[in-house]
This record gives sequence, structure tokens and C-alpha cells, in this order.
Amino acid sequence: METETGRITDSDSFPDDKKIKDWIGAEAFAYWRELEGWINQKYPEIFNPQWLYGGKKHGWALRYKKNKSFCTFVPERNRFKLLIVFGAEEREKTEKIINTLSAGTQNEYRKAETYHDGKWLLLTVDRVKIIEDIKILLVLKRKPEF
Repeated sequence: METETGRITDSDSFPDDKKIKDWIGAEAFAYWRELEGWINQKYPEIFNPQWLYGGKKHGWALRYKKNKSFCTFVPERNRFKLLIVFGAEEREKTEKIINTLSAGTQNEYRKAETYHDGKWLLLTVDRVKIIEDIKILLVLKRKPEF
């Protein structure tokens, strides 16, 4: 079952790797794996990724969190998105380097809504350059262990 956004909404159990790969496609799954591997390498044993079910509207998402949210992987039909929420201090750091990111990421950052808990940036992960931008942004959120 899926929503208009193409998200996985079957609430019986969280999606396994096969379901994710089938849902988002092989190319998007390769990007998913690359980012998972990078997070595990740079932040060993920091995060315990947790599947969250957001109901029939939002479906399943994989959240990386320690004390505060780091990022969230959102599987959608034939693609995946990554959510990063920036607090005030993180926004200050990001504003200083925003012009070094790809034009698409800059545009999405500037368009992103700012709520009481931060600026919510949702990026479609569909190019290597987006992955590079995401890595830069995640390092701003939390300094890597290595």
C-alpha cells in the first residue's frame, strides 16, 4: 500500500532491505546504502537507527538519532529522500557554507520551512552531488568521530 507521496504505508512491520530496494529502485538503494555506510563509518556506534511509522499519510521512515535528530531516510516509490532538521546554531553554520553546495541543494535549503524546532530540509537523493552535499551538512550537524 502507498500514499500519494509514494511512501510505504503497510503498517504490519517495518520494511526490510528487499522491500526498500524493490520500492525505491536499485539506483536509489545504492545511494541509500552509501549514506548508511558513511554514517556508520564516520559515527561508529553513535546511532541506533530506528524505523518510525508515521501513519497512512507519512508511512515508514528510518531515523538516525542520539540525543537529537541527525537525519531521517524516507523511502518513496522509485526514489528516496533524506530529512535533516537544522536548529538555530546549525542554521548559522549552514548559512556560512551554503554557497559551496550544489544549486539544487541551495534552492531546497532556502525554500525549506522553519518551524519552532528548526528548519526542515528534505532532499531527494538522486545524484552523487546531493550525497556530497548531504555529507557536508551532516558534518555541520555533528562532528564525526573519525
